[in-house]
Amino acid sequence: MFGGASGLGGASARELAARGARVVIADLNEEKGGALASEIGATFVRCDVTDADQVSAAVDEAARAPGGLRIGVNCAGIGWAERIAHKRGPHALEPFETVIRVNLIGTFNALRYEAAAMSSNEPVGESGERGVCVNTASIAAFDGQIGQVAYSASKGGVVGLTLPAARDLSGVGVRVCTIAPGLFDTPLLAGLPAEAREALGATIPFPKRLGLPAEYAALACHIVENEMLNGETIRLDGALRMAPK
Repeated sequence: MFGGASGLGGASARELAARGARVVIADLNEEKGGALASEIGATFVRCDVTDADQVSAAVDEAARAPGGLRIGVNCAGIGWAERIAHKRGPHALEPFETVIRVNLIGTFNALRYEAAAMSSNEPVGESGERGVCVNTASIAAFDGQIGQVAYSASKGGVVGLTLPAARDLSGVGVRVCTIAPGLFDTPLLAGLPAEAREALGATIPFPKRLGLPAEYAALACHIVENEMLNGETIRLDGALRMAPK
């Protein structure tokens, strides 16, 4: 569970643990990650998804479970807001590179190590499935707003790798899907005033509220349970299509 200390990842960790899974939470936030792990009976591993060695170690920890690593949910991500050109000059390169490194390369790091570990599992069921990986994109991959060029590019990359990754791994019985959430009630929005949060929720066609992390977790678990979901990116957004700003 990369990025599993809070938000979408935290909700997914809770739901998987409630369903009987042995959960390993991999996150940079030791305080939140350790507290959640203690609460739900999971294992916490400090991990930077941009560091291949740390990702490999986290996957190795999860793969020690009886039956091996079967489910990977990848939620680690960051944001950045800046126009591609403005009065101060061009978009800064460093934050663009950082967002790509965390959101896209970090997701790829998690996916490649998870898939490698899953490929050695014993196949289960009539289809011979060995594992499922669920990645996290955003509707910004499709409806990027003004100032979201870095974030949209990173999440668009996650969407773009989903189908070829599923095709790459079809021979070993590992499925890959991506969830593209809309506006969700996560720590990213927690600092906004209540009025601002309500205004954001009102922009969603239906239901007119922010999405709940538990709703993301429910979809992630359904992807795990439904074998025919593979190579697909699923929008989870209440029919929201983002305006330019």
